[in-house]
Amino acid sequence: MKNRTLGTSGLQVSAMGLGCMGMSFGYGPAGDKKEMITLLHAAVEKGITFFDTAECYGPFTNEILLGEALSPFRNQVVIATKFGFQDGDSKKGLDSSPARIRAVAEASLKRLNIEAIDLFYQHRVDPNVPMEEVAGTVKDLIKEGKVKHFGLSEAGVESIRLAHAVQPVTALQSEYSLWWREPELEIIPTLEELGIGFVPFSPLGKGFLTGKINENTEFDKTDFRNIVPRFSAEARKANQAMVDLLNNIAREKEATPAQIALNWLWAQKPWIVPIPGTTKLHRLEENIGAREVELTSEDLQQIEEAAKQIQIQGARYPEHLQKRVGK
Repeated sequence: MKNRTLGTSGLQVSAMGLGCMGMSFGYGPAGDKKEMITLLHAAVEKGITFFDTAECYGPFTNEILLGEALSPFRNQVVIATKFGFQDGDSKKGLDSSPARIRAVAEASLKRLNIEAIDLFYQHRVDPNVPMEEVAGTVKDLIKEGKVKHFGLSEAGVESIRLAHAVQPVTALQSEYSLWWREPELEIIPTLEELGIGFVPFSPLGKGFLTGKINENTEFDKTDFRNIVPRFSAEARKANQAMVDLLNNIAREKEATPAQIALNWLWAQKPWIVPIPGTTKLHRLEENIGAREVELTSEDLQQIEEAAKQIQIQGARYPEHLQKRVGK
């Protein structure tokens, strides 16, 4: 697994990271702890050095899991975590007050069993706290040696610029994939201008672009996708056209749709590092195997032309969660 550098920050990570949320939260019941530790160890052994968590994943249990699983590899890995919710609970309101940021940093250091947080993201922009205060607080934590790099998640251009002027932003984490391309309009040009890396979450469309989900798929009652308009049965049926496109390319390349989707992302910019999540070893291996697939400029052009003909159906968030993004 080759490395990529997140923007001009100097922070080097594996070209693909591992999103760890689903091991504890969001996509049905939490995974078996022993199995998840085995998966995390396998990821390191296969060259993954970049792991993504947050205090609200659980809450707290995902950080504890990573703290235990990754402690033998501490000098080999980069761990990103996040602050931004009241009491660390994403079902409650936002809270990026300086006192809360400091409290989260201290608690995350303990749970992750580390001396410094490699990358500390604001999970969502808090309209009640000036971005200059947020960035200033993280800047102080960096001076104190408790944090190494500052990141933002789902932030809009204005917030990115305000933050970056106070404390250089190393990475923006937001959704980006063949079925959510809005970042291409303003976000990606801004990141390029400022030298900020891009860490796309849901690079496989929350599983849809793997080709393993269709209009008849039933999700566990605790699965977040049950409330996502883009995952209604009607939308899934309509959006199958994007999976069909990936399948066509995959057959030519003797690859899988997921591997094509990841390669498409890598081809966009050299400072893009997707973080697909999984709880299954064979999916991890499939995703890592994407590095063996190569898309030519002709392949990319074919994908581009075909994708233009596909109108993706359904919003990517329900309305109450949409209000938290792009600020």
